[in-house]
Amino acid sequence: MKTQSKLYVYLTISAILLLIIAVWSLNTGVYDFAGKSAFEVLGKVIKDNPGLSLSDQYVVWDVRAARIIMAILIGSMLAVSGTSLQGLFKNPLATGDLIGLTSGATLLAAITIVLGGHFRQYLPEAVQFSLVGIAAFAGSLLSMLLVYKISTSGGKTNVVMMLLSGVAITAIGFSITGFLIYISKDEQLRDLTLWNLGSLAAATWMKNIILGIVLIISYIILLPKGKALNAMMLGEKDAQHLGINVEALKKQIIIITALMIGSCVAFSGTIGFVGLIVPYILRLLFKSDYAFILPLSAICGSILLLTADTFSRSIVEPSELPVGILTALMGGPIFIAILIKFKKSLS
Repeated sequence: MKTQSKLYVYLTISAILLLIIAVWSLNTGVYDFAGKSAFEVLGKVIKDNPGLSLSDQYVVWDVRAARIIMAILIGSMLAVSGTSLQGLFKNPLATGDLIGLTSGATLLAAITIVLGGHFRQYLPEAVQFSLVGIAAFAGSLLSMLLVYKISTSGGKTNVVMMLLSGVAITAIGFSITGFLIYISKDEQLRDLTLWNLGSLAAATWMKNIILGIVLIISYIILLPKGKALNAMMLGEKDAQHLGINVEALKKQIIIITALMIGSCVAFSGTIGFVGLIVPYILRLLFKSDYAFILPLSAICGSILLLTADTFSRSIVEPSELPVGILTALMGGPIFIAILIKFKKSLS
């Protein structure tokens, strides 16, 4: 009970910090609200105040608020997916972007963007609307299954093989995506460029509703798995002796992480290293207690991505820097730090 109380305290502190960053993000931007704060304007929008100008309503609700919610949802899912994969494979380098999931999702989404016009009209209308999202999920799931098959033998996953197979899938995905960029039209080229760099500029409330549904379904399944992932740290045989259905746990984590990463890539493009940075920092504070770091990563991922996105649209005003560039800039040094630590443990 004491441990549970500590977790609630940390979650509350993290949630308050996220709320403060959200208010700061809402008030950050080049648009002038004529002496009013964006927070005041948002309050009037919620109360349906008829005295507001349409431009004020649009900027604060459809641009900034929608973007903030998307950053919170995507940052949370990327962090939780990274934490879950690292617990499953017992390695801090097992994240969606490093083992090829993001690349697979990006590849099939890119194929749909460039070539979808040739077959889209033959599909049901409901499928047409979410075709890119379905393709991204399928690419993520196929990549995960391929990496798992290549790197697992006799029930044991070889981490080096997993990373190398991820590198191979990423290289293949990059080359085919590069070819698609070469043959694409101007509008498709713009979409693909935004996709590869990662951006939340295309946030809408409909996309947030879809992401929210994916998040709720995923978290109902994943967040209670903290103790099971702690047991997995002892090894698969020991986990089975403790009553963990290891194979069912693997399938659930693989499918759900593929769903989350595919959904995130479908709406924001390639935003890397969130699933590496957040678990790394949380492990420094709480060791490898997944009962702690799994739920905390859900909020800390939101904090990281929302902060990065707010900086990305304020560093080079009035333009904006793709948020994927900033997360890669933060994640690179942490990736090197993990490699150095891993090197020391080998010696």
